[in-house]
Amino acid sequence: MVTLSLLDPWKRTPVKRWRFPAKPTIRIGRAADNDIILNDILIARYHAEVACYTDPENLGRWYVKNVGPTGTFLDGKLVSDGPLGNGSLLQLGPTGPILQFEVLSRRNAPSTLATCQHVGNMPGNLFCIHCGQPLNIQRTIRNYQVLRLLGHGGMGTTYLVCQETDYRPNQLPQVWVLKELRSDVEAEDKVQELFEREARILQGLCHAGIPKFHDYFIEDGKKYLVMELIHGLDLDRWVIRNGPVEPTQAIQWMLQTCGVLDYLHNQDPQVIHRDLKPSNLLVRSSDNQVVLIDFGAVKEAGHSPGTRIAVEGYSAPEQMLGHPVVQSDLYAVGATLAFLLLGDSPIRFYRHEMGVYRLNILDRPSVPENLKLVIQRATEPQVSNRYQSAIELARALKGCQENA
Repeated sequence: MVTLSLLDPWKRTPVKRWRFPAKPTIRIGRAADNDIILNDILIARYHAEVACYTDPENLGRWYVKNVGPTGTFLDGKLVSDGPLGNGSLLQLGPTGPILQFEVLSRRNAPSTLATCQHVGNMPGNLFCIHCGQPLNIQRTIRNYQVLRLLGHGGMGTTYLVCQETDYRPNQLPQVWVLKELRSDVEAEDKVQELFEREARILQGLCHAGIPKFHDYFIEDGKKYLVMELIHGLDLDRWVIRNGPVEPTQAIQWMLQTCGVLDYLHNQDPQVIHRDLKPSNLLVRSSDNQVVLIDFGAVKEAGHSPGTRIAVEGYSAPEQMLGHPVVQSDLYAVGATLAFLLLGDSPIRFYRHEMGVYRLNILDRPSVPENLKLVIQRATEPQVSNRYQSAIELARALKGCQENA
């Protein structure tokens, strides 16, 4: 097994790892079809390759080959190609990222793994309580072992996976969510564009309210995206299970959502989620914090209109027409807040007023008056009449919280 670790440039400690149990050539660069994708302007689209020697004399040994214009440095020396040793350092360009190469022989894995009978595990356990190995591997995709099907939607299929690694007793492997792009020929170009955009944008984001990007790769002609697994319950299921949410809790969750949107909307270029709704807002079990998931519809402001994506009841009029702006996400926050407070789909509260349909809950006595006004403004049909930023909406929500 080969491991390549991205090192912190100052501390020289690993910040990310890629493991390859059975891949003879590992490509590194910025392009989406590399095995290791590093979104750095100092790196070429195809920068370097790490490969296994094929001649009998060097069987089992590895080397690096430079294919980028700015060069690859092996242990501080510029090389066109060179043999790799355990712990070798690869620097991509004179001042680019540093990767550490390591190789682990399978015969070095703990001997208990081969002899463990997995006795005493409860039904439904994913991993053995003794050796840490997966108990039921449905299939293997590259170095990811599929443990369970999570869902099947418009863009593809999601699985719960772990990476093939040196399993250790009493230590459970890290699990991830793997999204597999569906192979629909009729919609191939459109779906692939959205999928690749999701991977590229997620790779550049770092926020506690957004799942962490882990990997993106192409295997057997299919595209895959690997992300952090968030343990929690989405707001749609929360309301189905518990009923309408108390105003103080609903405000708190929407304040956290505004914090995530403020981060997205202040990227360069601005990032518009376009699919904000209760089922895409998870309440993380560990800290009761909201996490915004499913970036399959994500879009960068200022780019061409592209694919029209809208959710009935939650999408602003301009988004329904294929022209989303950052305030479209704020409209969805207002509609989501109405859902939380009333326990019913916001589409039931739309009324035809002055030539347009709009969300109107002013006649609902269970909702505090100040919150009704916030929802009313957040879901104004005209963009200019809404809150103009997530911070402005958060301030209004904070005022309702203080007056509750």
